[in-house]
Amino acid sequence: MNQKKRYTHLFFDLDNTLWDFNTNSLHAMHKAFAFYKVQFEKTNFQLFYNAFVKNNSFLWEEYRKKKVVKKELIRLRFQYTFNHLNITGINPEEMNEVYLNEMPKQTQLVKGAKQVLDYLKKKGYALSIITNGFACVQNEKLDTAGINHYFKKIIISEEIKSPKPARIIFDYALKSTNAPKKSSLMIGDDVESDIRGALNAGIDAVLFDPLNKYQNIQLSENQQVKNFLYLINTLDDLSLIV
Repeated sequence: MNQKKRYTHLFFDLDNTLWDFNTNSLHAMHKAFAFYKVQFEKTNFQLFYNAFVKNNSFLWEEYRKKKVVKKELIRLRFQYTFNHLNITGINPEEMNEVYLNEMPKQTQLVKGAKQVLDYLKKKGYALSIITNGFACVQNEKLDTAGINHYFKKIIISEEIKSPKPARIIFDYALKSTNAPKKSSLMIGDDVESDIRGALNAGIDAVLFDPLNKYQNIQLSENQQVKNFLYLINTLDDLSLIV
């Protein structure tokens, strides 16, 4: 990280990069679980939430691969969870609606998010978001968390009809913000969606790795030659790069 390039346009992932998805999802699910307290009175919340997280992660991966569509994802992530725990009598689409209504009400940000955004805005960087997700939810998250004003452009996969890591969404981001590729930088926590997606589109990338899971990450020689990959453990570490 001791070699700096001159960047002008920074693209952030949202969930678990700036907005604390893990914490906020847990709180939102607590609300949804409590709403159905009679039906769930014999079910342990943590078991339910753990099963949901596993099913949700699997279905989002399928969604990114275009093997399931939005309507299937929002139904199946709860239906699979109900099936796993032998829960009956609850409409999976209705519980999904309760959960999604609660999600954007949660406001926990990743540690240091506002401070780094203030720092980057003050330095004059053009900041944008590239996020996978549903437009109504992602936009409301930014509003309620009080960080939407930092961003020049909010690029959401549902609106572009192409989720990360597909090159289409990164190309769209560059074009719609008039960002030179060589002066652009993607910051995200997901190795495949954010990092490999950006690198494959010819954009330098920063892997945000707060749990030190990827210290030995390897890229192909071709990618190492063409683009920079930086690794940070805190958002404060961005000041070492930009």
